[in-house]
Amino acid sequence: MNDYWLIGGIVADGVGTVPSAVDVRVTNGKISELGHAPSGAKTLDLNGRLLTPGLIDAHVHLGLSSPIKAQFGFQMSAAEIAADIFSSAGDALDAGFTTVRDTGGIDGGVVDVIDKGKVRGPRVLSCGPVQCQTGGHGYYGSAWEPTELWTAHHVPGLCALSLMSGDAGELRRNVRESFRRGATFIKLCVTGGVVGGNDHLNDTQFSVDEISVAVEEAQARGTYVTVHAHNNAGIRNAVLAGVRCVEHGTDIDAPTAELMREHDVALIPTFAVIEQLADTEGMGLEADARERIFGVRERMASALTLATEAGLRVGLGSDLIGPNQGRRGEELRLRAELQTPMQALVSATSINAEILGLKETVGMIGEGMLADLVVWQQDPLQNANNFADPDMAAIVIKTGRIVKKEN
Repeated sequence: MNDYWLIGGIVADGVGTVPSAVDVRVTNGKISELGHAPSGAKTLDLNGRLLTPGLIDAHVHLGLSSPIKAQFGFQMSAAEIAADIFSSAGDALDAGFTTVRDTGGIDGGVVDVIDKGKVRGPRVLSCGPVQCQTGGHGYYGSAWEPTELWTAHHVPGLCALSLMSGDAGELRRNVRESFRRGATFIKLCVTGGVVGGNDHLNDTQFSVDEISVAVEEAQARGTYVTVHAHNNAGIRNAVLAGVRCVEHGTDIDAPTAELMREHDVALIPTFAVIEQLADTEGMGLEADARERIFGVRERMASALTLATEAGLRVGLGSDLIGPNQGRRGEELRLRAELQTPMQALVSATSINAEILGLKETVGMIGEGMLADLVVWQQDPLQNANNFADPDMAAIVIKTGRIVKKEN
């Protein structure tokens, strides 16, 4: 259908307006009118259900959809890795996510086949491989492996987790290579992480000057850098270097939050992966990963409060890794526990769209926006558990086309 009306629904527009009854016209993939459908128009009756913008996950790893140890231990074929990636892409769409930002793990071919409609999936923005310091966060090879062997884990066109740099010159080359392979933004790891055998949360990686090289290359192409960062020293280095966004931000304190506000740097907390890490066996990780997450959720919750009080733009990302990424909406449920369901929805729609540079096209229900929409079987604003249940996303519409029909 190129011209139809969604009638009888309750619209939550994605910017926090009180939901109201209004009909939505979709024409040639865009929202063309809000009002009342005329008689004789093609209609789809929502029967009083909630209609929201399509959700946006600002931190995904589609290229890490297989058991981690098996994937990086040369125990899986490219075909099986591809099957897992494409399954996760379809699962994201079925959970109501019409746009995702992949922050490390896929190569350009994945975006291409989804864009061509050969594989079901959301709109994907990708950084390609993560930029990491030699031996830093983002390296998952064995300790005995020569550094140059790491890229043997990559499957061209399909998955490429990270590129390691020993100095600013090598980082510049790797950033340029990532753009050549289809990246639309760049991600650096500037601190250690929870999942990694060679680093710790309090490690600081890359200097201000080195991070600035990546920022310079990104800005030359009209785009930006985001950073994986947990501790304040790494976050401050990144902010001073000119990045747009911080992922995780576990230990942000008040002075760092204020510095981020002064430089208009956004924050993407990631609570779902912390919950997921409790089941390290199911993710194919080492058992000690569970020990490393102790206290992280509480500290990240404190950082969320400080960031909100400082007036930062706070988006939303799940950071799920390994198999079973179907419950991507768990991130909204967890955020609703700390804030409200409406705040979680706004972060996952209009705020994420602004952070990702898409505010003119997606993230809200308004005339002229792309028709990325979700009809909820049961209202997640009344019960946030519904965000976490893919079955509650009864109808999913991407660019005006119904990509998930209700049973």
